[in-house]
Amino acid sequence: MAFVICHVFMGTVGAQNAREVLDKTAAAVTNKDGVTANFKLTNNHGSISGTIAVKGQKFHATTAHGTMWFDGKTQWTYLKNNDEVNVNNPTEAELQAINPYNFINMYKKGFKYTMTSNATSHNVHLTATDPKRKVQEMFITVDKKSFVPTQVKMLQGKNWTTFDITNLKKEKLADSMFSFNSKDFPTAEVIDLR
Repeated sequence: MAFVICHVFMGTVGAQNAREVLDKTAAAVTNKDGVTANFKLTNNHGSISGTIAVKGQKFHATTAHGTMWFDGKTQWTYLKNNDEVNVNNPTEAELQAINPYNFINMYKKGFKYTMTSNATSHNVHLTATDPKRKVQEMFITVDKKSFVPTQVKMLQGKNWTTFDITNLKKEKLADSMFSFNSKDFPTAEVIDLR
């Protein structure tokens, strides 16, 4: 019922316009030098807040529990409680679950789009065209004026993960920021899971 009411009052927009909004969103958050933002991740295990820096495919995220680096291929995850670093090469689904900005590349193929809009935002709904795809469904809320995403909600299996995004800024980020440096964590045990 609420879904029908939303469509009546907010209006449904075609797939072409939804794709245009996502293209503008990608342009707004894509900066060759990098972007930073605050985030809150919520899933069936609870919620956690932190900061994220993104430059192309690379990202660096920090929360109260640890730090994660991804250089475009390898991911390092430092867990404060264990003083250990896990090293792996994540899949698309694993990257999507930890990096809300991964949708910037994912949406371009393999999804159908619909969109609703209200006074302040566009709400794009993406549905995977391949039933074997790890991320089957996404909702992306985009600020109408800036085209900056404010929320990314995705379905993996039967579980929803929601990223609320605030304080996005374009910044000049060094490439070294996206790789683990063992000198910064001299006592940490490194566990290679590749």
